Amino acid sequence: MGAIRLNVQLFIKQNRSDWNQLEQILPLFAKSPKKIHASQIDELSQLYKKTSAHLAHMRTYHPGDDVTEYLNHLVAQAHHAVFQEQFKSKHQLGFFFKVYFPSLIRSRQRFILFAFLLFLIGALSGFIAIWQDSANVYAVLPQSIAGNIDPSQTGKGLETAPHAVMSASIMTNNIKVAIFAFVGGITFGIATVYFMLYNGLIVGALAAVYWKAGQSYLFWAYILPHGIIELTAIFIAGGAGLYMGYRMFVPGPYPWKLQLVRSAKETVQLLMGTIPLFVIAGTIEGYITPSSLSLSTKYSFAIGTLLLLAAYYAYGWMNRNQSASLDLISK
Repeated sequence: MGAIRLNVQLFIKQNRSDWNQLEQILPLFAKSPKKIHASQIDELSQLYKKTSAHLAHMRTYHPGDDVTEYLNHLVAQAHHAVFQEQFKSKHQLGFFFKVYFPSLIRSRQRFILFAFLLFLIGALSGFIAIWQDSANVYAVLPQSIAGNIDPSQTGKGLETAPHAVMSASIMTNNIKVAIFAFVGGITFGIATVYFMLYNGLIVGALAAVYWKAGQSYLFWAYILPHGIIELTAIFIAGGAGLYMGYRMFVPGPYPWKLQLVRSAKETVQLLMGTIPLFVIAGTIEGYITPSSLSLSTKYSFAIGTLLLLAAYYAYGWMNRNQSASLDLISK
């Protein structure tokens, strides 16, 4: 025990100055946040990063020590200060979408990619099932869809549909889809996995139906203009749910309950960031998709949405230095 205590005392001696600096700077963010300078934000971020590493060390080797409890409290205060400082700015909404949301996407891109791969597996499975036997459409697709598929009627009558009502209905439905993908994370990610596979299965099966009918070009012309943005938002929401499920299995250096709260907060932020994407996709699906525009124009429009999404991600990447302190929060 004496040797262990000696190691703790040495650890305190080596790092106490950083903890003191952090304790001294935290009141500035609580008392007068409007007078905070950029250099002080950088200092807070660096001290927060160091102290978080110290806490992880103490939790690993001395979990029951009083110093561990002290560092846990200090890191919690610093986390709150860093987070609140970024979101109390005058340009809160602009900062969120220009810097913070792309930063979240970048930090969770592996889970978003995994959500995409699950969707792709489902889509390939659905396509192969229908390709092998058209009768499988009734086994793969819900009855409400399977009984109403007629490739020859695609697009007919849509030009005269009430676009405003259609757009609002589509947006509402898509946001519900994203919420379901998010809530699925509470089931250790199992429901999210099922959701991504199932939705991919439906898209793949429909694509096979139109392929066998020789109407693939027409089918994708009515899917891609809104689908690129819509599916991107769903993949982000799915990735958020998968991350929450992952953290329920692997809490990392934080206690399970604390990590669940942290991951849930971040997941909600990712979900909120997808809402404008769903609004845009719903608007396109309500007005552009059913319009009388030529199929080639609709494909060009779809390519344009893809390029805009790529440009947005690239813009967020160029601003990654502005979100360096926020990246510390999510690690």
